[in-house]
Amino acid sequence: MAAAPRLTLAAPHRKGQHLTGIPTARATFAPASAGGVSAGIGGSARDGARRQDTAVGTDRQPPPQRLAVAADAPAIAELMRASILDLFPRYYDARRTASAARYIGELDMALIEDGTYYIHEAGGEIVACGGWSRRNRLYTGSGAGTDDGRLLDPSTEPARVRAMFVRGDWTRRGLGRAILEACERAARAEGFTTLALMATLPGEPLYRAFGFREVARTMVPLPDGLELDGVAMERPIAPA
Repeated sequence: MAAAPRLTLAAPHRKGQHLTGIPTARATFAPASAGGVSAGIGGSARDGARRQDTAVGTDRQPPPQRLAVAADAPAIAELMRASILDLFPRYYDARRTASAARYIGELDMALIEDGTYYIHEAGGEIVACGGWSRRNRLYTGSGAGTDDGRLLDPSTEPARVRAMFVRGDWTRRGLGRAILEACERAARAEGFTTLALMATLPGEPLYRAFGFREVARTMVPLPDGLELDGVAMERPIAPA
């Protein structure tokens, strides 16, 4: 496959600066092979912008959450693509939605292998997924980078929030928030003090409601030459 443009990552974070490893402008790109494109961007299905949205319905807790395993991969990938096709047309045109389903709706197995990816199940089906990473890759869909697998330094770099998706009929029930809370707990336990992500437009309300702030608006390149509007965001990890 032809090489695809890739956003150049920002300079390493230092205390007192903002957002490590998140592209803060679309002006600088470096070519990278499109091979190995896998998991989604930091965007989520529309899981609700309400701060208090933590229950399924009004009297039940969200369905059980657990770490994903390799056997879950086909169902997770199916959920990711279905979520994109359901929700992205409200924010992107048909060509960009189809491209996102192809390139963003692919699972990065490293998240499962690292034990940092969560799912919620209801009735034997996966209805929400998402996770975090201690590695440098911020999102997939634009091609592989040479240092994607590099382990981050918790003292100077933020943990990445990755591949958040909720099935259309399970949005606004607190599942996205529950996954973000699990990510925050786990990242805190490893010494991280900040979370960072690249949101697609459908996920932006959820992240804002959870306390993420916008760092920059940018364009996310895909291997077919199309681009998606994205929002680089970060959030301090709350003390335990």
